[in-house]
Amino acid sequence: MEDPVTALTALDKRWLTEAIRLREEHAGLLDDQEANRHARQHGGDLAARIQTRALFLAERDGTTGALRHWQQGARLALLVLLLLALGSGAGLAFAALGDGLRPVNVFWALGSLLGLNLLMLLGWAVGFALSGEHGAILGRLWLWLSERLARDAKAAHLAPALLVLLQRERLSRWLLGLLVHSLWLLAMAAALAMLVALLATRRYGFVWETTLLAAEPFITLTQGLGALPALLGFAVPDEAMIRASGDTLTAVDSARQAWASWLLGIVLVYGVLPRLLLAALCLWRWRQGRARLSLDLSLPGYAQLRDALMPRSERIGVHDAAPDALPHFCADQHAPSSSGALLVGLELDDQRPWPPALPAGVADAGILDSRESRNKLLEQLSRFAPARLAIACDPQRSPDRGSLALLAELSRNAGATRIWLLQADTGQTLDAERLGDWHAALDRLGLVHVDTLPLNWLEHGHD
Repeated sequence: MEDPVTALTALDKRWLTEAIRLREEHAGLLDDQEANRHARQHGGDLAARIQTRALFLAERDGTTGALRHWQQGARLALLVLLLLALGSGAGLAFAALGDGLRPVNVFWALGSLLGLNLLMLLGWAVGFALSGEHGAILGRLWLWLSERLARDAKAAHLAPALLVLLQRERLSRWLLGLLVHSLWLLAMAAALAMLVALLATRRYGFVWETTLLAAEPFITLTQGLGALPALLGFAVPDEAMIRASGDTLTAVDSARQAWASWLLGIVLVYGVLPRLLLAALCLWRWRQGRARLSLDLSLPGYAQLRDALMPRSERIGVHDAAPDALPHFCADQHAPSSSGALLVGLELDDQRPWPPALPAGVADAGILDSRESRNKLLEQLSRFAPARLAIACDPQRSPDRGSLALLAELSRNAGATRIWLLQADTGQTLDAERLGDWHAALDRLGLVHVDTLPLNWLEHGHD
């Protein structure tokens, strides 16, 4: 059973599908014969088959693991930004009020607490209105940090694939907006909490100062800004308190408390609440759009897969040059509903008599000596998997990557698999080094190998 913590979500599956598409657009089609058979076996419409194929390739080639590494990097980057927001918010509050030894200029404090926040909010709103896909600095920083912290070369196409997928429903602005507003919400909440802590444990005096202006603009501004917080129960200094604070440092406790309540209300109403509402809006639109995400089947990378994945015709495949390093294949037995036993030969020459005498209940699948015979058997096994499969191999041949890949794929379509390494013909001997290569390769695949025909195992399931 798949771990729910690491299980792929619907978004993850579409994300991996887009990543595979981008990878194939840059490097050409992958070796996808087995993936195509797997997709056809699972059925569904073209979109479902394309996704099934992509998930198979992603798991085989390590892209799924790279996605998990990328997501771990994204969570770590988010944690860094959250800690930065917490520290910045608390630092803003402490810088605005100081240590209490000097009076607090209320408008300088207000500018320190809300100035940058409101400026960045205005920039986000302008960018959002002018270009719907505007990427905020914090959002782009998060994506950059996520990619750097992933440290996985196979994750190269993940970030572009995510952006391409989200832009299809114009979701990138909502996701990045959710991130940006949440970080600023945390910063403003931290600033508000620090303000409460400082005002509760220190004695502050509040003043306003001017050289050029009269008192009336400050009175109007103070009462105007305090109108909305007053609806929530926050105090607003009256005209006499405002005038007194402009003339000298007041020592009246009621005036101190009124200014402190006014300052807290301003930060809550104009700093915390706008970010909270915008974060909630972005979250709502993100969830709505995420439910509508689908693959764009008109893209060339998807359209060319139709013939290979739909049952009306079958694509033979693409021959690729040998890679610099041999790939790693995985051989599993995961056919719980399988039954029966089957013997098959792999690229055996005509000098060897075939088939050997077999007991009842053990079927002969012939010799796989062409691509057509391989594909035919694999198609048959994908529908009717045997409980036990024995594969006869000639150890006088080298274990090349094609043979090993075929052995691994055959084993994945049987309940249990054994490799029968044939003895040398009469008057001949096996090359010890080549036989050792076979043993090492089969051990890496996790396949049991024997040097005699396992008749008892094929017939009864044990030796």
